[in-house]
Formats: sequence, structure tokens, C-alpha cells
Amino acid sequence: MSTDRLGVARRRPLGFAAVFAIVVATLVVLAAVGAAVSVAQGPRATDVAVDPEAAVEASGTRVIFTTTQSLQEVDASQVTITPAIPFAVDTSGRSVGVRFTLPLWDETEYTVTIDDVTGLRGGATSTLTETFTTPGIELFVLQRGGENGDTVFVTDLDGEQAIPVFTHPAIEDFRITADHLVFSVRDENDQSQLIVTDHEGQNERTLALPGEGTISDLQAADRGDRIGYLFTDAAVGTDGALESALFTASVDDSAAEEAPVQVAVEGSDARVDSWSFVPDTDSVLFVGFDSALTLTGPTGENPASFGLANAIAGITPGTSEAVIDRPEGWVVLDLSTGDETPLVASAEDLGTLNDVEPLPGGGTLRTTSLRDEGGQPIATTIATVDDEGETAIVMDVPNEDTVLQTCVSPSGRYAAVLIAPDVVSNRYDGYLLPLPERVETHTLSLADNEEIVALAGFDASWCRLPPG
Repeated sequence: MSTDRLGVARRRPLGFAAVFAIVVATLVVLAAVGAAVSVAQGPRATDVAVDPEAAVEASGTRVIFTTTQSLQEVDASQVTITPAIPFAVDTSGRSVGVRFTLPLWDETEYTVTIDDVTGLRGGATSTLTETFTTPGIELFVLQRGGENGDTVFVTDLDGEQAIPVFTHPAIEDFRITADHLVFSVRDENDQSQLIVTDHEGQNERTLALPGEGTISDLQAADRGDRIGYLFTDAAVGTDGALESALFTASVDDSAAEEAPVQVAVEGSDARVDSWSFVPDTDSVLFVGFDSALTLTGPTGENPASFGLANAIAGITPGTSEAVIDRPEGWVVLDLSTGDETPLVASAEDLGTLNDVEPLPGGGTLRTTSLRDEGGQPIATTIATVDDEGETAIVMDVPNEDTVLQTCVSPSGRYAAVLIAPDVVSNRYDGYLLPLPERVETHTLSLADNEEIVALAGFDASWCRLPPG
């Protein structure tokens, strides 16, 4: 301290170091106060991320809460989802995610609530909640024989807003992946081509094939924008020519130049009779020409054998349970353990079992035939059968019509039933995947077994497999 000429005492100005120390000390105090207030209030959400459109289309989407504090582990018992749906929960730092293990219903309001959320350092608990509404569901269908060729349309569930997406002179089949549409078409030489577009039918490109030939049994995986198909060389029967060989390929834009990869198990017959991607993975389950049932990775790695099978009916989404038609009867096979049990019998006698479609969340959609005393079919019945055998008739189809395929929407809320009306006079076309010239896709609500609409066309995008 110093004095001026009048003897008044003056303070020397503080140096930079002193000012800086005061500022830092003040910030530390404020931070401590803020932390104390935050602990006292409990964790609060600063951001919530959810994609309702994706949640309708596929399993595995999440609601992610980001909070003001690092969190203690959240247990599934703290989470409530209304309406209820299976889920898993994980905690990481300041975030907690709730993952839906099945797709959500369309046009439905969901509320996710997490109770007793606690910060890592303890203190007060809080409740996190988020409400959102899912959009309407879309359906892609293929119509053959239009004025300009064959066309894939996208429509709402009522069929009132059908929009053409892609047209080609000869579309055999198509599938939808997370980001793309994949069309199996015939060129002018009657050979197969694969054309890839986005979901709007734009940015068209051709996918590489193993060679010149034909493809069948086109399918799409739930993950990785990956497809698979059976390929037969144009020169089948000559030395080295491929016959019904299973290939997988990525349709991601970044993998446009990648060659398809054959799924073959060393030492076994490479010819495949039927196959399926395992839901929520890119693994494949297939039945060979020798009737051997095999599970492998997407390139044939790590094969596991599961005995003999006639066909793969389907694999329940969200599980590892496959419905298999064995020579000795229908069974449910757990692909993770190899354990199997007989398919649950229906409480009502529905007749001869023709096909089984697993339902998300449990139960099956079954196609059966009633026969007269002479063994001739007199009618076809579509019914749901739950895990206890309780049965509900979804649709009765008269004998003059033929059921070609049943498919279930991703959430299991709806079914699509492909019917060929008046099959005696409804002649088949000349495609590699031949179908009656007149086909109808009937969409039905499985909640009340009421029909919503009948659409001209086939290959509903809910279907994992082609009709046949």
C-alpha cells in the first residue's frame, strides 16, 4: 500500500496471477454449487433421441436419454413401456438406452418411462419419460403385365395412395433392405440381372453377379444391407458350372464394386434347395440337395449341422427359434443350443398343415387344407395358433381359389395373404418365377382378424421369401 501527496492511502492493482486465481476459485465454487444442485435434483434429460419410422420397420431401434450426470446402471425393472413391447436396456456414462427387440406397431403412441434414475455419486433420484407416435406403415407390391411393363408400387395400408416406384419390362422378384430396393429382372437374353435403387426407385445401378445365368430365391438380411440368392450358370451341366449355388452380397453404396461371395461348406454338396437369413443377423440357414440342414456365417464360415430337413418354414424374429419341416414332422429348433420340440398342436382340427409362418412375439400363422372323404381339398384355412395351442381363424379361402403365400408385417400386427382367384381358369405366366396372371394380396389385421384391403399384385415387402 502507498500514499499520495495528500496522504491518502492507495491499493496497488492486483497482478494477473492474482486475478486469474480469483476467477478460477470462483468457477470452482460455482461448479461445486452446480454439481450439488444437480445431485440434489437428480439426473435430468438434456436430450432424447428416437426414430419412430425406423422403429416401425425393424427391430433394434432405441430411445436414448442423455442426462446431466453420469448414471448408475439402470435395471430393466426400472423401465416401463406403454403399450408393452419386449426391450433391453443399457447404461453408458450420461446416457441410458432402451432398445426395442421387436418392431413397433404403426400409428401408435408409445411412452417410455425410466423410474429411480440415480447419478453415479448417488443423491436424489428422478424419472425420465418420452412419448412419441409411430407413423403409418408402407407396403411395396409388384404388379406384372402393365402397359409399360412390370411395376413395383408403394402404398399405404388402405391401398388408396399407390405410387409407382420402379418399372422394367420383366421383373421376376424384388426385396427391400434398410436403404435399398433390389430387383431381380430378366435382360433381352433371358439372363438374370440385379438392379439396386434407393427406396424411391432412384440412383439405379446394376449389381455384379457370379456370371451369366439365372437367380432365384432372392432374400434380404435384417442387418448390413445384405442380400442373398441362388445362382445357376447358363451353361449348367458342363464341368465347373454352378447349380443352385447360394451367394450373398452387400448392396451398400460403398460396396458397389464388391463381388458376391458363395456360401459353401467344405466337403459338402454346394447345391442348396432352400435357405433363409437368420433374423437380426447376416447368418444363413439352408437345406442342401442332400437334405442336410446347416447354419453358417454369410460366407460359409463356422458351419453347424442340424440333421435332415424337408424345408425351413421360418425363424421367429427376435429369437433363435426356427420352425422346421423334418421328415418325421414339424419341430421348433433352437439354433443357439440345438434343442428342439414338436410344433405346438392347434386346439382345433384345421386339417392338413401346409405352411407355418412364425409370428413376432410368439405363436404362428398357419395355412391348412380341409379334405373330403376321398382326400381331395375342399377349402383352405388361415389361422393363428399361440404358444398354448389356442386357435383363431383369420381367413377361410374357398376351394376354387389357391393360397400361394402368407407373410407377416415386421411387428406382427398384420398378415398378407397372396391368393390366386379362380385358379382353374387363371393360367400361369412365362416367368422364371411363374405365377397365375391374376393374383391378389389380401392384408388383414391379426388383432381382430378383419380384412383391410385386397391389392392387385404380389411380393409384399413384408415377405422374406418369394412366393411359391
